[in-house]
Amino acid sequence: MGLGPLVAITAGVVLVAVTATFGIARLRGRYDTIDTFWGLGFALVAVVAFPLGSGPLVLRLVTAALTVGWGVRLAVHLHLRNRGGPEDPRYQRMVERAGDNPGARMFVRVFLAQAAILWFVSLPVQFAMYGTGLGVLGWIGVAVWVLGFTFESVGDAQLSRFRADPGNRGKVLDTGLWHYTRHPNYFGDACVWWGLYLLACSTWPGAATILSPIAMTFTLARGTGKPMLEKGLARTRPGYATYVERTSGFFPLPPKKLTRR
Repeated sequence: MGLGPLVAITAGVVLVAVTATFGIARLRGRYDTIDTFWGLGFALVAVVAFPLGSGPLVLRLVTAALTVGWGVRLAVHLHLRNRGGPEDPRYQRMVERAGDNPGARMFVRVFLAQAAILWFVSLPVQFAMYGTGLGVLGWIGVAVWVLGFTFESVGDAQLSRFRADPGNRGKVLDTGLWHYTRHPNYFGDACVWWGLYLLACSTWPGAATILSPIAMTFTLARGTGKPMLEKGLARTRPGYATYVERTSGFFPLPPKKLTRR
């Protein structure tokens, strides 16, 4: 199968899957169901694209395995984090502003929007299925993915342990990976997608999907990721302003030494 039919098929699969997720969200009464779908959606694209590609089996297996591994871990983590708690405040505010028909607005502005972003960001995974082999760039991509997956999973685990301790209520996590970056999970997420992009770079069409990891990195660092999260933390964590002042916002760096005025 050619690349054109593949991207059309994955677009259709993502649309059907996100529509089903919206139905589940309505039944649950929780729009944050889309957060769980986010990782699973990428895994689904990789599983669909794997048998349809014409590239070497090893390249397709590595690309699919890395994508599915990242997506399933993220989905499980977000589901466990959200389970038992209230609806995400972001979605609550959107529903309150939606007027008389919040369901339709949430479907378009949240679910369809995320489906489009998911499909676009996953283009390197799809194009890698038509690559010529792993090569040097491919192995570098695997190494970058491992770095990102480690940062993301370890950062999430450290934050989960911190939140589970009642004595940390209202405090700021500034140890472990969080000592060097305010968002090790976001930094790791970006690395994962740059690693997957490098797997697609064995062909020029694959290399041309560079806007996909750029879009993911921008979303995490400047879009709905870091800025929205930090805005809320600044209101609820008294020491967060000082933490922001001394700690890198994205790339891991040694913390700054602050001088008292």
